[in-house]
Amino acid sequence: MTGRRLTSLLAYVTTATAGASLLTGCGVLPGTTGGSREPVTVMTWAPDQTRATNMPGMPAMAQTYARWVNSQGGIDGHELRILTCNEHNTTTGAAACARRAVREKAVAVVGSYSQNGRAFMAPLEAAGIPYIGGYGISEDEFTSPLSYPVNGGQASLIAGHGMQLAASCRKVSLVRPDTLAGDKLPELLNSGLRKASHRSAIDIPAVEDAAEYTEPAVKAREKAGAEDGCVTAVLGERTQTFFDSFRRLPQQESDSRNGDGSGDGSGEKKDGVRISSVLGSVGQPVIDRTGGAHSPFEGAFVTGWYPEASDKSWAPMRKVIQEHAFADNRVDPADAGVQTTWIAYTVLKEVVETLDADKITATQIAFALDRGARIDTGGLTPTLRWKYEDLLGAPGFPRIVNHEVTFQMVRKGQLVAQRPGFVDVGETVLSAP
Repeated sequence: MTGRRLTSLLAYVTTATAGASLLTGCGVLPGTTGGSREPVTVMTWAPDQTRATNMPGMPAMAQTYARWVNSQGGIDGHELRILTCNEHNTTTGAAACARRAVREKAVAVVGSYSQNGRAFMAPLEAAGIPYIGGYGISEDEFTSPLSYPVNGGQASLIAGHGMQLAASCRKVSLVRPDTLAGDKLPELLNSGLRKASHRSAIDIPAVEDAAEYTEPAVKAREKAGAEDGCVTAVLGERTQTFFDSFRRLPQQESDSRNGDGSGDGSGEKKDGVRISSVLGSVGQPVIDRTGGAHSPFEGAFVTGWYPEASDKSWAPMRKVIQEHAFADNRVDPADAGVQTTWIAYTVLKEVVETLDADKITATQIAFALDRGARIDTGGLTPTLRWKYEDLLGAPGFPRIVNHEVTFQMVRKGQLVAQRPGFVDVGETVLSAP
């Protein structure tokens, strides 16, 4: 062997030995989760920079969660890899995100938002990919056997909102999107109102992405009436626009109690009409953006899925955001999308840990959930389980397992509990046509 070849061989052996020592010294390369376990790849999608509802905090929370869990050694030794996708609030965008999840071998879609359930569920079902903890905005999330919702979706919110309003409102005007999904809201709200032998709400369909809502605002105020009337709007991100139009309406001559046009902090506005909405259409970030204690939402009734943002149950999530979001202002701990994503990834983490396998597949995850894996979310929801006997079985929403909501209201610019604890709306949802 020549001296030149011997030198090359020694260099190769030295390099290989050094590389092996990096991989085996403490078991990992710096900054990796290491071990023999394969990474777990999942996707989170949501619309961003669209004219309708946007949820950029959900993919951002997913990335924050991955940074945190990987800094702890991953999920049961598996590095968590996050794919994100903008579904653009369109059927083609949602379908494209789902196909990408299939193509890149994601084992689950976690904590995502899309109104286009039919477009994204078909590709996921064909590939056997579970949909864990979607926002709850599309009907398919509550019908597909591969969907595992962590909340009761719009159905529980709206039915619960009817129960919340029945105690304080003589008449209710509902302003909702003029869409297929919006068409289901009146009967759900009425199911809650009927719980207290209340008359049905006045249904006012409106364009989902309008720039202003003066005409439906006038109609809503007139129909609700000044005597204990309530106007509720469920327009997603455009709810803020609606109530801005509502606030700008000329004061009715019959009212002389608050001539300056201000509210009194109890939800009673300048014309004696109280306003209300549900989580997702109104939340703490919206209240903060629109003036806090001086926002048009001061005194509003709000129905939510989870405890108020100041509840101690959110402390672990807040700590993760503080330490791993790196000043990303999309990750707001008071945002319902961020909260749902945190809970959805809690489900993923607990399921992967129960599998105790070197390789995690979509089939394994779905099978574990179907067999009755119990998920403790630390008081943010009831214990979650998706066995057949746990499903609510409501028409149109058979896969609801969490049918509890919270009653909140806006006081001094903060969402606070109107009454403590959760309210079970399962029977109310079941009674909706």
